[in-house]
This record gives sequence, structure tokens and C-alpha cells, in this order.
Amino acid sequence: MKNLKSGEFLVKETESSNVFIPEEYNEEQLMIAQTIKDFLDAELFPILDDLDKGDRDLMAQTVRKAGELGLMGIAIPEEYGGFEQSFVTQMLAAENIGAGYSFSVAFMASTGIGTLPIMYYGNEEQRQKYVTKLASGEFIGAYCLTEPNAGSDANSGKTNAVLSEDGKHYILNGQKMWITNGGFANTQVVFAKIDNDRVLSAFIVESDMEGVVIGPDEHKMGIKGSSTTQIYYNDVKVPVENLLGKRGMGFRIALAILHMGRVKLGANVIGGSKKSTTDAIRYANERKQFNTLISSFGAIKHKIAEMAIRAFTLESSIYRVSNDIDDLMVELKADGMDKGLGSIEAISHYAVEAALLKVYGSEVLDFIADEAVQIHGGMGYSAEMNTDRGYRDSRINRIFEGTNEINRLLLVETAIKRGLKGDFDMAGVAAEYFNTMDSCREDKVDGESFFDQKLRYIRNFKKVALILIHNATQKLGKDLLKEQEVINNISDIMISIYTSESLALRIKKIADKGLKSNIDLYKDVLAVNIYDASGIITKKAMDAVYSLEEGETADKMRKALSNIACVAGVNVKDARRRIADFLIEENEYKL
Repeated sequence: MKNLKSGEFLVKETESSNVFIPEEYNEEQLMIAQTIKDFLDAELFPILDDLDKGDRDLMAQTVRKAGELGLMGIAIPEEYGGFEQSFVTQMLAAENIGAGYSFSVAFMASTGIGTLPIMYYGNEEQRQKYVTKLASGEFIGAYCLTEPNAGSDANSGKTNAVLSEDGKHYILNGQKMWITNGGFANTQVVFAKIDNDRVLSAFIVESDMEGVVIGPDEHKMGIKGSSTTQIYYNDVKVPVENLLGKRGMGFRIALAILHMGRVKLGANVIGGSKKSTTDAIRYANERKQFNTLISSFGAIKHKIAEMAIRAFTLESSIYRVSNDIDDLMVELKADGMDKGLGSIEAISHYAVEAALLKVYGSEVLDFIADEAVQIHGGMGYSAEMNTDRGYRDSRINRIFEGTNEINRLLLVETAIKRGLKGDFDMAGVAAEYFNTMDSCREDKVDGESFFDQKLRYIRNFKKVALILIHNATQKLGKDLLKEQEVINNISDIMISIYTSESLALRIKKIADKGLKSNIDLYKDVLAVNIYDASGIITKKAMDAVYSLEEGETADKMRKALSNIACVAGVNVKDARRRIADFLIEENEYKL
């Protein structure tokens, strides 16, 4: 496996030549992206207000129109009516759909969590019966996991299935809530416990089966065009052949699909981030205050630049891991694994990065949507502008696919477990850095280039994370998971490391291949990012140190970690102004 394993980025480096960057899209990928943009312009944007009034039929019709263009079959193999595109291409599609507000929620729910459990875990008969129709848009899918008393702890659900006396059906009873597409989905992937099983099983339920009762749409803060309902199951007779996978396999299916949903959400929010940034730039180029365009004000330039830096960093990170997933898919399928299982196993392998980028991506979009409103001023608070819709719609992403709190805990726990299991030598490397923390900072060498300097800083950041992980695990042992504040500190450091490294590798590859004529602008992006990352990492490290240690030990660690995380100063004001001036001139997000 040429690429790093999940979480291994903490202890190893990646060559920039081994990462995929968006500047390398091929013609087919660009054509798919353009098809989606054209679809949104022609079919979606003119009806956004009508969709936000909760018109279920209109949303279903719009989703099916996307299916007619083949957009719902991008991830599906050709034998089931799809186009069998790479994971990178699937993520590019998710990114561009992400500019579609609540439509993106309906579309992604159907093509992702509503379809792929059947594609990945279904048998041939189930794939032919359901996946073919979901891929064409004839069917729209939903995913039914959450219950009134089973949210983050999904395995505590009470929905129950009992085998009928004749052995032909499972009799399903229970209740699900927060079901996206609930009002118009044709198929539902429903999780329930058979008899008194400890763990869940999964079923394919058709919405028109007798006993399936769809509740009214929930009234929500945002994504108002998305149908979100409760669904009740009253003695629903589900054919035994609609058991998905094996009995008791449901929790595994649910977790795997959540990994997939998390990383795809990370791509989805790129589209919203870019659109909100463009909307803000264009408004700033039109709005005057004191007889001057507000785009000329330093405070506005700061906002525009920061919005773009974060969106570009997210994009860099998402396509890095997407290519890793693609490579692993090819490996597993070459080893003889079933096409569906090979795909989901590759995605599930990168659970650390999926959780990390779900958190980072959702918080990037929230930041950008908020700043877009601020740049619009009073008009940003008006329902006349898309910034109002974008602001409200963005908020759900920090709750979707497991809350950001859960994902922060998960990414650290999973990385530590992978290290302890021997996937990579986290314990040994961490212990070495901990024992030499006073001298383990890597310092400048003669002739160091711009990129050598930034990558050296990132290696130092990794040392900070590993020292903290070693200290926390040695100090707390199994009780570490109870210290959620400390885990949050470490998770935020890991997020900064992975995203900064992804950005650095992308921009280095752009420079090495001569893909941009204005490479100094991208160096500005990286310089600001690394400078800010140093501040974040130092603060989070100090919080963790003083939560774990006292007295001289705490002071010793504070001095050592502050030194390791320290970077050279950067004139971030001028760097951000150069970035903003470029975007203002282009009148759109165009990094």
C-alpha cells in the first residue's frame, strides 16, 4: 500500500507527488462538474423559494430530473445502471451539488446513505431490484437509523423485527425520526433488532408497504426544502429476502455508511463554501459606504481572504484522502474482494480522516456562511438574499453524520487504537518525542526553501500532537476517553496538522509542476495558514498540558511544546490583502 494508512499521517510524511490535487482533473471530471453547475442554474436556483415552502412533490421532481441526467448513478457500477466513476469523481460531484442548498441534502441522502448500503451490502437480487431504480432516479432513497431515544448511541434503538410464523416475513414495529427524504422516498434502509438481539440488523423497506406511516415534515431552522419526517412501523411485513446483509450486521453497516457520509459531507460543503464566498465578493464589489466600495476596506479584505483560505484548505484535504480511498479500492478489488464491499471497506479504512474532515468542513462552511452575512450587512439578514438561506442551511452540518463533538472524540480514539493495534508505530514514536521534548524541535538548515520550511513546521506540529497523546495515554490510561476536553484539544491539533499538510502538499505540487503562473499568491495562502495553525496548536497544547499536569512538570511541558510549535512571523495583513485583491479583481472565488 503506497499511501499512508488512516491516522498514519501523524508519524509519517507524504510526498507531494503522491497526492491528487484538483488542478489534475481530467476532461470527463470537468464535464460532470459543469453538467451539475448547469443543472443547478437551470433547474434549481429559479425554484429555491418554492422548495423552501416545503413542496415535497417539487423536490422529488427535481431530484428525479437529476436522475434523468445520470447524476444519481455516478457511484454505481455500470451493471446496475450507473457510471462507476472513481471516488475522486464522486467527491467532485458532491462538491458541486453542495452549492444547491436543501436540494443537496435530498440528493446526497438518496445517492449516498439511501442507496449505497444496498449497493455495498446487498445481494445480487437486491441490487438488481433496488439499486438500478435508485441510480436512475426512478426511486428516491432514505436512511432510517435515528430514534427518539437513540441518536449518537444508535445501537440503543428499540425498533424491533420478529420473524413471522410462516418464516416469510419479518414483522417490523417501531419509530424513526429525522429521516431525510421521508416524505417522498420510495425505499428506506431501516435498522432494527431482531427478537432480543444485542445489535442491529438492516432491512430494505418500501414506503408503500402496509403499516408504514409517514409523519408530517418537521419545521426546521434551515434546509427547509428538504423533507424531514418521523416514520412509524406498525406490524409492517418485510419479506425475509429484504434483510440487508446478515442478521446482526446492521451496526457494522450503519458505522461504515456513516464513515462514507462524513467524508462526502466534507466534499459537499466545499460547494456551499465557494458559493457563499463568491456571493460575498460580488456584493462587496457592488456595495458602497462613505462613497467607497466596501471591497476596498481592509476589514472586508481580511474576511474575503480568510474565507478563501479555509475553502481552499478544505478542498486540498478532501481530494488528498479521496485519492487514497481510490487507491485502496483498486487494491482490494484486485485482491478479489466484491466490488461493493471493496468500496466500503476502503472508505471505512480512512475513518480518522473522514471524521476529521467532517468536523473541519462543517465548521469551515459555518464560518464562511457567517462572514458572508456580515459582509452583506443588513441585507445579509434579509430573506431577499441567498446569504440568509446559506447561513441557516449551513448549521445542520455540524450535527449531521454524528455531531462534531462525537467526531472529535472518534478521530482521536480511532487513531490511538490503530496505533496500538500496530497499523503504524504511534506508541514508539510518541514515546521517543516525549522523552526528548526539550531538544526534539527540528530547526532550520542552510539553504532551506519556502516549502522545506513549511513542511518542517508541520513535522514539528506532529511532534506536539504525539507528545500530548503519549502524555495523556500514560497519565490517564483507559480513563482518557472520559477526559473529553483533553481529547478535544488533541483532535483540534490533529485537524490543523492534516489540513495544513494537505494544503502544503497541494501548493508544492502546483509549484513543482508549474500549474499556476501566480504561485506567490498560493504561497501567501500557505504562509497564513501555517502561521495561524501554530497559534491554534500552541493554545490547544497549553490547554491540554494544564489539564493533565501541575507545577514544574506543567511549566516544563509548556516551554517545550511552545518552542516546538513556534514558527517565524508572517505579515498576514499584507498576505491576506494580496489574496483578497486577486479575488476582488476576479469578482468570484477563483483560487
